[in-house]
Amino acid sequence: MGKYLVLQTDFGLSDGAVSAMHGVAHMVSSEVVVQDLTHDIPPYDIWVASYRLYQTVKYWPKGTVFVSVVDPGVGSDRRSIACETNSGHIIITPDNGSLTHVQHYEGLKEVRIINEVESRLPHSEESHTFHGRDIYAYNGARLASGEISFSALGEVLPSEEITTLPLVEATNNQHILTGSIDVLDVRFGSLWTNIPLAFLQEEGIVHGDSLQVTIFHNGKKIYQNILQFARSFADVQVGEPLVYVNSLVNIGVAVNQDSFSDLYHIGTGTQWQIQLRKAPKIIFEEV
Repeated sequence: MGKYLVLQTDFGLSDGAVSAMHGVAHMVSSEVVVQDLTHDIPPYDIWVASYRLYQTVKYWPKGTVFVSVVDPGVGSDRRSIACETNSGHIIITPDNGSLTHVQHYEGLKEVRIINEVESRLPHSEESHTFHGRDIYAYNGARLASGEISFSALGEVLPSEEITTLPLVEATNNQHILTGSIDVLDVRFGSLWTNIPLAFLQEEGIVHGDSLQVTIFHNGKKIYQNILQFARSFADVQVGEPLVYVNSLVNIGVAVNQDSFSDLYHIGTGTQWQIQLRKAPKIIFEEV
């Protein structure tokens, strides 16, 4: 096991919750290196928490322990679980769908149920609303430091029995590429889809080509336009929309130096679908 512990929550940084999680980890072992993935997950948004894990986990060394706490069901009978991914990482999280994307795209090697009564911060038995500190950060630090083994956390849970959220698979059907708008590049308002670059390559679409982009919300058309498939944002004018390849080698839609999401009121999740198809290249003649 490595010495890295990476934390993700919807707590924000306006109070001491995240600092308390750091403190508990360092109480377990001063050698654990605690880092933050993000604490700005929208409150209770399990879908975004799941996606951010998928976006980030594989870029850390094998053996890194992740703790993800977006937990609207804290104190209920929802399970606390730890999983070892096929990539060799550990994730501790509520069993509420937070592993959906990692399970689907990376795969899980083993899942275990954490005993919330026995495996918790000493003297925290009467607290039932801060499992992020008392169970997840505590056990995450014990794993990262080598104090306990993964197998010591609890009983095995078949991976097919964990809670998952519905996903929409991207498709390439009769030259129409269809997928979902999974998440935003938050600060810049770009749309990240689940349509892989490989689909465009199958269609012979290259940088500089024009694409017809259509966006639907619950089946209703919200947006349609012809956009350039650009190598980078600098390939189009400021304020001009474009299609590009994001850091996960999937297709994104953006506006150069503006927020596509804000401008066109586009959201994320499986109810938001996008279609791409190759369009004739538009050439403007000089007057």
